[in-house]
Amino acid sequence: MADNSRFNSSNNPVLSRYEKPATEGQPGFAYQEGQNALTHASGGTVTPDQQFDHVTAGGGARITIADVIIKTTFIFAIVVVFAIVGWNTYEANPWMLFVSLFAGLGLGFANALKKKVSPLLVMLYAVFEGYLLGAISFAYNDYAESIEYYGLIQQAVLGTFTAFAVMLFLYGTGIVKVTGKFMRVMMIALISYALIGLVSLFGAIFGLGDGWGFYGVGTLGLILCLVGVALAALTLMLDFEAIKQGIAMGAPERESWRMAFGLLVTLIWLYLEILRFLAIFAGRD
Repeated sequence: MADNSRFNSSNNPVLSRYEKPATEGQPGFAYQEGQNALTHASGGTVTPDQQFDHVTAGGGARITIADVIIKTTFIFAIVVVFAIVGWNTYEANPWMLFVSLFAGLGLGFANALKKKVSPLLVMLYAVFEGYLLGAISFAYNDYAESIEYYGLIQQAVLGTFTAFAVMLFLYGTGIVKVTGKFMRVMMIALISYALIGLVSLFGAIFGLGDGWGFYGVGTLGLILCLVGVALAALTLMLDFEAIKQGIAMGAPERESWRMAFGLLVTLIWLYLEILRFLAIFAGRD
């Protein structure tokens, strides 16, 4: 009997295009067509591995963990370089913060929705987000030093890497498992948090919480900040699972750019949440 374990259903909508439907014994259209073509070409029965090689990645290179690590390291380096630029030029060009903000948002949506991942767009996203992080970090640091609180940025960076290491350990050891229930709960929590953030933004415009929105309202604000940090950290689990599924299903090597992009988005969010928490905490009387 053929071993179909590597075609188990994926919860990731991006990766689902590389697998057959989850219904037992009912191969998907692409899988069936590929199997038939390969069988005819070989003049007989082919092995499950040959079928897998043909169906995955269009017969091309499969994604590996090394691909994801290399791409993630590369775009992270771009972020760091342009964060330094943003830090050093923010005072002279404060308007660039808004340019990078809207450019980053646009490129983020483009990369998330684009059917075929574009390495160029991923790199451009890293450029604008890097500048944005540098500018925002400078502004936060300036605020912290004005109230004689030092080391804010270093603490936020250390907190981000610590959270990443902890989540990777919990995922890698299986202490926390990404199940269908986990993903559903996370989706509800993320949507709820996004709505709270949107309302908070409007509140901040009208001076709520001294310009911090809900996040500046006493203990409630700090609790919301901690919830944001927790959600961002747990979202890393979803990224790890997407990478694991992609490798298991032999997704095209090009998809490593998309997975690196997903990791970068989550890490940026995590950093900003930690930065905001520390700034609000530092500003408490």
